[in-house]
Amino acid sequence: MTREALREAVRGRATRRCEYCQLPDVLPQTLRFHLEHVVAGQHGGATAWENLAWSCQRCNERKGPNLTGVDPDTSVLVHLFLPRQDRWDEHFVLTRLKIEGRTAVGRATVWLLDMNSAERLRWRDALRRHGLF
Repeated sequence: MTREALREAVRGRATRRCEYCQLPDVLPQTLRFHLEHVVAGQHGGATAWENLAWSCQRCNERKGPNLTGVDPDTSVLVHLFLPRQDRWDEHFVLTRLKIEGRTAVGRATVWLLDMNSAERLRWRDALRRHGLF
């Protein structure tokens, strides 16, 4: 499978949404999306179907090669949300425009990826007003 075919397959599996913050991939000229390695190559992660996620640029940049984060409520080190293993709705809830962590994994991921920055809240609000979020 070519890299472009793999990219499109992962994008389709994610229903054209960031698998972390759920931002829709609808404005490619404005919001860039990446084929993200859940486990980074430097940690032995392969460029393979089971290790790839569709990610907005901001989530991908904030996550980097990190595999863990600190739960801001308990200060416990936990693994970050794993799109290939974890269910989004078990770890997160969308309350109006904010993504809140339901679990330590969710809270650590929300915090590390800065999912509720002012910029992201503005994007969600604009997309919601147009029926896209």
